[in-house]
Amino acid sequence: MHRPTRRSPMAALAAVVFAVLLPALALTGCGGADSSMAMSGAPASAEVPAGPQRIVSISTVATEMLFAIGAGPQVVAVDSMSDFPADAPITDLSGYEPNVEAILGFAPDLVVLSYDPGDVVASLTLAGVETLMQGAAATIEDTYAQIIALGEVTSRSSEAESLVAEMRDDLATLSASVTPRSEPLSYYHELDDTLFTVTSSTFIGEVYALAGLVNAADAADPDGASWGYPQISVEYLLDVDPDLIFLADTKCCAQDASTVAARPGWDNLSAVRDGRVVELDDDVASRWGPRIVDFLRAIVDAVNALG
Repeated sequence: MHRPTRRSPMAALAAVVFAVLLPALALTGCGGADSSMAMSGAPASAEVPAGPQRIVSISTVATEMLFAIGAGPQVVAVDSMSDFPADAPITDLSGYEPNVEAILGFAPDLVVLSYDPGDVVASLTLAGVETLMQGAAATIEDTYAQIIALGEVTSRSSEAESLVAEMRDDLATLSASVTPRSEPLSYYHELDDTLFTVTSSTFIGEVYALAGLVNAADAADPDGASWGYPQISVEYLLDVDPDLIFLADTKCCAQDASTVAARPGWDNLSAVRDGRVVELDDDVASRWGPRIVDFLRAIVDAVNALG
């Protein structure tokens, strides 16, 4: 059984930005769920009485969603990066360079993908295999819509609806638990150690907003030229001096509070001096499925720990 290796910082960033932008630019529709999902291989109204029995997931997020709605027993193979949950049948299938022949080797009756370089879906359809394309969610509502769509195609609609309801309740409860403040705290979310970050206009920014935080990077991309993923400078960060620093590059780039403190000039940041650097799990922060609840919980815990 093949276990994945971590991507380089720039490869990880490119994957995030590409996954977010491609669905919005390439798929038709006006937004919401329609801009992040597309099905082929069967009419939209087609019914699958018992649900597909041999699912291949070429998407880390879809893998987590499938297992969360109880469709795990129907999944026969997942891509090399789908390392959660632990019992997912991980293989060496690539999510970035999907190989049709390798996928067909698992005799799937449904393939869920997050990316198509241009011919994978068409080739699978030609082979008689149903596909569900789900690009990166642009909003939390998109995540809910993707879960519901997976529930429908796997004949687990009730489980999917229950999961969405539970996630809504958990996020609302966490948001309501944030300690009230007279002035909101600011934050910097680090994607990798070359200082690529996110703004409030992104999915990640929406999650932070639930904790009442203000994004210190918004001024770095005022016109959206970076699509909400600007690369900032140390000088910029020193100038805005965020109250909290969240590291989403602890796995990909081996970053933590100590490595950040050792960076030139970073000891001048109040968050570094005062121990307000939060080490996140990269996967939880970047896979926008059921574990966004865990992502928000980590943020809220960090905020409330400040008193």
